[in-house]
Amino acid sequence: MKATLLALGAIALWSTLAALSVSLTHVPPFLLTGLALLVGSVVSLPLARFDLRQWRVPPATLALGVYGLFGFHFLLFIALRHAPPVQANLVNYLWPLGIVLMAPLFLPGVRLSAAHVMAAFMGFAGAALAITGGQALAGPFAWGYLPALGSAFVWASYSLMTQRVAPFPTAAIGVFALVSGLASLACHALLEEAVGLGARDLALIGVMGLGPLGAAFYLWDAALKRGDARQIGLLSFLTPLLSTVLLLALRGERPGWPVVTAAVLIIGAAAVGRLGGHAR
Repeated sequence: MKATLLALGAIALWSTLAALSVSLTHVPPFLLTGLALLVGSVVSLPLARFDLRQWRVPPATLALGVYGLFGFHFLLFIALRHAPPVQANLVNYLWPLGIVLMAPLFLPGVRLSAAHVMAAFMGFAGAALAITGGQALAGPFAWGYLPALGSAFVWASYSLMTQRVAPFPTAAIGVFALVSGLASLACHALLEEAVGLGARDLALIGVMGLGPLGAAFYLWDAALKRGDARQIGLLSFLTPLLSTVLLLALRGERPGWPVVTAAVLIIGAAAVGRLGGHAR
């Protein structure tokens, strides 16, 4: 139960990312992510009781953390530059499906039941409805779909591989965020034009760093350390659904049938997944 609550906490924070980003569309994405991740690294200080020795992890573990936090965002931003955003986002949201289906490949002794597989595809169908609003997607193939698929694989594999390396304190996510933030700022310097930031921009970036690009990563790591990766993966399909509902609420709009149907599919997927929860 605790793992579920931790995972839901991370999902709730991630669902605010789109709403925050709407007010920061003028900020280059690598700059935005870099600054937010640096703020996110500070979240670990009270978690570690200001003992930075908890940031000491083996080089392979640090590389895994940077692979996850930086690699995911790098590939996603490349995808959004070279593919239609809605389609790229949909491909990116294959990562919860990846967590469920790849769990047996990365976690010894874990296997999938038919219920897990059915639930995973139900969840993705719900996420697709939430992202597309029930609209048909058309257009030629864009090569940007490949990095979008890569970003999905990176986050799914990172989430699973953190359970394979030597145990590390959740506070060590702070050093992952610090190095990833610096790498994102380096990409900004190389790939993006410099822009000025106002006080409101900095405040919103601070909120983003404390929440969806900060505390969410710590909650996610704590959840995976305590719970079933397959069930947590299924819960993750709630992220695009909650994000869509929040954006509609901010615009004063009511959810239509795609959002309601998406909710039924995703909640149903979590319930179906629990039927196979004892399969190991």
